[in-house]
Amino acid sequence: MALPTFTMRQMLESGVHFGHVTRRWNPKMEQYIFGTRQGIHILDLQQTVPMLYRAMQAVSDAVAGGGRVLWVGTKRQASIPIAEAAKRCGQYYVNHRWLGGMMTNWKTISNSIRRLKSLEEQLSEENDGTVGLTKKELLKLTREYDKLDRSLGGIKDMGGLPDIVFVLDTNKESIAVAEANKLGIPVIGVLDSNSSPIGVDYPIPGNDDSTRSITFYCDMIAGSVLSGIQTEMSTSGIDIGELDNPLSEELPVDGVDDKAVNIEKVEEKVDNSGKNTENAPSKA
Repeated sequence: MALPTFTMRQMLESGVHFGHVTRRWNPKMEQYIFGTRQGIHILDLQQTVPMLYRAMQAVSDAVAGGGRVLWVGTKRQASIPIAEAAKRCGQYYVNHRWLGGMMTNWKTISNSIRRLKSLEEQLSEENDGTVGLTKKELLKLTREYDKLDRSLGGIKDMGGLPDIVFVLDTNKESIAVAEANKLGIPVIGVLDSNSSPIGVDYPIPGNDDSTRSITFYCDMIAGSVLSGIQTEMSTSGIDIGELDNPLSEELPVDGVDDKAVNIEKVEEKVDNSGKNTENAPSKA
C-alpha cells in the first residue's frame, strides 16, 4: 500500500493555507509564509506539500519497523479527529489534557495505566466485580475510572514509549514536544503562522485551527500508518490482501473555515493537476 496521495485543490479547500492575523505571527515562521491577504498570513503550500510527504514517509517507515505513533491534540477542534484517526489505524493518542511526565516519567504513568485496567476489569459487567459495593463506593470507583480513562485511555495499550510523535498545535502541546525532544523521539508538528519550528523534526506549515484542515492532516497520517503496517506485514510474508482498505482522498469541503470568517476567500485558479496557477500576492 503506497502513501496516500493528495492534491493542491484538497489543501486549498481544507484551508491549509490560512495562517493567523499578521499581528499574531511568530518571526521564526517567516520562511514558510507566502504573503498576506486582508491582514491574514497565507502559508506557502509549495513548501507544505514536500514537507507533508516527508513527514508521511517518516511515519510509514517508523511503523514498518514495528514502531508506535503517538498522536497529540488536546484542543477542542482536534480532540475528536485525533482520536478517530488514531483508532482507525490502530495507534495511540492523547486528546485531552497532557499530563506532565507522560513520556519522561513513563514508569509512573505505567502504574496509572495498570490502575485504569484494573478498574476497567472490576467495573465490567462480565466480571461483576462491583458485587457487594455500596452506591457511594461504586460512584467513587466510576469517577476514578472516568478520570483515568479521559487522560490515559488512548495510550493504555501502548506498552512503552512511542517511536514518533504527531502533534497538532505545537504551542499548546509544548510540553509534549519538550518531552519528546528530551527522549530523542522524532516530532512531526503542524506549524501555523504563530508557531515555533524549534524542536520539530518534521514541520508541516499549515492551518492548525480549522476542523477541515485538521481532518486532512489526520487522514494523511492515518493513511501513512496503514501503509507502514502493510509494508511490515508484507516483509513478514503475511497475506494482507483482505486488509488493504486505503483511505479516500476525498475530503469534506462543506462548512465554514474557522479562520476564513469575515475574510474574502483567497482567489485561486487550480488546473486539472491540482496545482496553483495564478500569481499569488507578494510576500509581506
